[in-house]
Amino acid sequence: MLEHLNAEAVRPARVVIIGAGGFVGGAIKGKLDSAGIDVLALARTQLDLLGDGAARCLAEMLRPTDSVVMVSAIAPAKSVPMLMQNLRMAESVCAALADKPIFHLVYVSSDAVYSDDANPVTEASYCAPSTLHGMMHAARELMLRSATNAPVAMLRPTLIYGAADPHNGYGPNRFRRQAEKGEPITIFGEGEERRDHILVDDVAALGQLMLEHRSFGVLNAATGIATSFLDIAHMLAAQFGNRVEVKSVPRPGPRPHLLHRFFDVTNRLKAFPDFRTTALADGLEAARRNT
Repeated sequence: MLEHLNAEAVRPARVVIIGAGGFVGGAIKGKLDSAGIDVLALARTQLDLLGDGAARCLAEMLRPTDSVVMVSAIAPAKSVPMLMQNLRMAESVCAALADKPIFHLVYVSSDAVYSDDANPVTEASYCAPSTLHGMMHAARELMLRSATNAPVAMLRPTLIYGAADPHNGYGPNRFRRQAEKGEPITIFGEGEERRDHILVDDVAALGQLMLEHRSFGVLNAATGIATSFLDIAHMLAAQFGNRVEVKSVPRPGPRPHLLHRFFDVTNRLKAFPDFRTTALADGLEAARRNT
């Protein structure tokens, strides 16, 4: 589902990262900086996509030789106002892209675009989002594809974790912070739900590969290994010397109807045969050390 215009890796002339101040955007910037790739990093202080004149401002910055990474979002989109804000942000980017031709576009989307019954998930799985967050990404994918004649690649990560994550969602990031405070790591029920989690550094590395190969199409960013929340909690407890308790608490609502989600990563292995994701235990330890 992902094809390359460059059979061998070629350094982009310049990469414009829209949303460079965020968790994923910052990781991509760090990866490209380490590779010596010229980067124009646009955080909200440099470009407010909801501000007046945002499209014109962005268009004035763009060059025909630029590769653009669009990662800016208000996430997760949990309400209709948040959905509409995200679409307006994408509208500004689309207007700029329609005005100024670019060389390549990579959009960091989400696996939330897929239907809940897609198991295992592949890049060919049916897109039927059941959440506003998934709907937001699905809509933005269509908007961005229609806005430019440049090759467009969609990177759809599963659940991302890492030291700098600003959210405190249920899973590795919250568990680590609980352990750091000496609090019990709390799991809902038996913590039996199994999910695929990917280190933010691996998402950034895939983004770099897509830029260097001038890829187009769709690629899921997942490890192919689903782990229960109970096992993740015990991994982290062990990394903290088992000084913290893993504690079951009542669920705040009914058990999720999507109990497990698995990914088939065959297409990722075909697209980038030499790339390997970080093992969960190693990624958790890296996040702990970098906190």
